[in-house]
Parts: sequence; structure tokens; C-alpha cells
Amino acid sequence: MREVRFYRVDSGACPVVEFLDSLSGKQAQKITWVLRLIEEMELVPAQYFRKLKNTDDLWEVRVQVGNNIFRLLGFLDGENLIILNHGFQKKTQKTPRKEIQLAENRKRDYLGRRNKS
Repeated sequence: MREVRFYRVDSGACPVVEFLDSLSGKQAQKITWVLRLIEEMELVPAQYFRKLKNTDDLWEVRVQVGNNIFRLLGFLDGENLIILNHGFQKKTQKTPRKEIQLAENRKRDYLGRRNKS
């Protein structure tokens, strides 16, 4: 079984929770459902969870609600722990470079702080 956790910035704020709070109830509910699938299914369909190419080992949770497509970016910490560090609404086919850079920066921050403790 996998476990999904949300990254927190140094101040304690949680970008994923802030993102989910900005969505409608139906949108947040669908994302929560997909996160539960990722935790509970042994083989998660690529339409919901896949590794991003040409990144520092980032993974993407993909959720479609009506015509809206949402992405949560994160990384693996070991084999079964997924750290999601932020979400956004995707408007183009390609994942924006600034979103990938933000995810890579937060991954480095998380790993750096984890290794200090």
C-alpha cells in the first residue's frame, strides 16, 4: 500500500491544502477520490498517476472534472510514500516548466530538511 502525504513549506503552510480549498466541493471530492485510488490500488492506471519525463524523478496525479483538468506534482520518498507538493489547473497539453521547477525546488527542500532531522 502507498501513502500520500502533502509537502509543507518551512513555515508550516501546505500548498496542496490551499489548492484544494480553492476548488469547488465537487472538484476537491474527485481529487480526494483519485488520491485514495493511488493509495489503495496495487496498479494505478496511468490516466491518474504517472512519472513525468525529463524531470528530477517527479510524478503527476491527473484528475479530470468535467472540462477541467487538474494536476498535483510530487515525488516518491522510498517505495511507498508519495509527497505531493502543489497543484494547478492544466490548460495546455504540456506541463508548464515553471510548475516542474517549483516541484523540483520543493523536492530538494523536503529532502534537505528530512536529512537534517
